[in-house]
Amino acid sequence: MEISASGRLEVRITAADVGKRVSIRRLSEPGARGEKFTDTVGVLTSWDHGVLLITRKSGETVRIAESSLVAGKVVPAAPARRRGPAATYEELARVAARAWRPVESEPLGEWELRAAAGFTRRANSVLPLGDPGLPLDAALAVVRRWYGERGLPAYIQTATGADGTQELLCAELERRGWVREVTAELWIGALAPVADRAEGSGVVLSRTADEAWLARYQRKGVSEVALKVLGSGPSVWFATVPGEGAVPAAIGRCVVDGRWASFAAVEVDPALRRRGLATTVLAALARRALDEGASAAWLQVESDNAAARALYAGMGFGAHHAYHHYRAPESGDGGHPRPSRAESAPGLPSGPPRNSGARPS
Repeated sequence: MEISASGRLEVRITAADVGKRVSIRRLSEPGARGEKFTDTVGVLTSWDHGVLLITRKSGETVRIAESSLVAGKVVPAAPARRRGPAATYEELARVAARAWRPVESEPLGEWELRAAAGFTRRANSVLPLGDPGLPLDAALAVVRRWYGERGLPAYIQTATGADGTQELLCAELERRGWVREVTAELWIGALAPVADRAEGSGVVLSRTADEAWLARYQRKGVSEVALKVLGSGPSVWFATVPGEGAVPAAIGRCVVDGRWASFAAVEVDPALRRRGLATTVLAALARRALDEGASAAWLQVESDNAAARALYAGMGFGAHHAYHHYRAPESGDGGHPRPSRAESAPGLPSGPPRNSGARPS
């Protein structure tokens, strides 16, 4: 924290620092046990009427009374990664968008409106990577109208926790009553260690998702629109580990895009978990991605899936940023179905039956 020449803590931030990453020390809440002070690091998203709002990397918003401040300063926009590939938020956001394309899109300034008949939030939400070219309220009105014309709820995908992410937009959406429904994390790591984790033998790779692959995929009755989304991307590969019957023992999906490879939809027969099948699928896909010139990888994982996080950390992955989906605060959506969960990211070869290790949305 900031310490003056006299050795006293000082508050060296003002309302003019809204939008900057700050570190704040405040007095603990009355009656709180333990430390007398509480430290908070995040983006200062507002300072109004004696209350500061700080958005943490996870997207959590912390309210702090100005009267409780003990010290504060502006800190670097994002800490340097100690390992793994370097990447900006915008680069990863665009790579992730290309790996899961909608069937229909339209620009709104530097925003992209995306729709795919409700199959997954990510393919049916706005990607706001700049200025929409309109005042925010006018842009949100266009967003609501565009999705309403398609019989879909309006969603905006945002991110927090890295240089160039959208903490201020998140705060503005929350002020207007938009509701955050989904939060996950995007992790990145070097590709070669994934390929070295297992031999990858017994894995069949294909350019298309055949009936067997779809039989293991967690969404049943996949539509033509869903198949288009699944097959979208610069260089798409589907992995299958044959089972004893018609349904594969394990599956996975990878999209190679320049130096990046994405892993998703890795699912394992619950009866065959703890046998390394997910790792085998990932290794086979990683080898193919290396052959195509990729060197880095990304995937998406839920913050509460400790087993998946441990597995990916062991492969050298680490969290880059969190992402969120905000839904428009409509009094009623006319019975429109909400988008289904997005494509599953790498699953786990262990643990009780559940959805795979990450559920990007």
